[in-house]
Amino acid sequence: MFDYLQERGFDIEESKAQEFVKKIANALEYLHSYGIAYRDLKPENILMSSKDDSADIKLSDFGLSKIIAPNERSDEPFGTISYAAPEVLLGEEYDKSVDLWSIGVVSYLLVSGTLPFDDDNEDLILERAINEEPDYHSPWIAKVSKEGKDFIKRCLSKDASKRLTLREAL
Repeated sequence: MFDYLQERGFDIEESKAQEFVKKIANALEYLHSYGIAYRDLKPENILMSSKDDSADIKLSDFGLSKIIAPNERSDEPFGTISYAAPEVLLGEEYDKSVDLWSIGVVSYLLVSGTLPFDDDNEDLILERAINEEPDYHSPWIAKVSKEGKDFIKRCLSKDASKRLTLREAL
């Protein structure tokens, strides 16, 4: 998906982003139904069957995936800092909802062309992801519908218990 986005200048229509996010959520729902947290959702790990807009989506690189039982939590660090949920960055226990945070980050990127907590300095990314809200008023996300912004906001809830569920995302 990264190449697809790069070829389009990280500028795709919201409706296309919604289609991609639904396909990604379906793939994650399948994994979660088997107790697997993917834990490394990012464009580089989302494969597309072709370069056209109707491409099928496949997840790749399961090296960081982990089985997490329904009532189980983990505190094992993982993933790419720009896509990791605050509870992971803080070294706190987490569940499969960390994948919903990553859907929020990917969704924000798809509709705005930028990451919600972007910086060259990883310490600043960590600080922003933990303590700040994404910018929903910047020109690159102002064009996004209220529903689209609400979806992203619910995925990027700092409180994991208030985060959107996969069923709600679908």
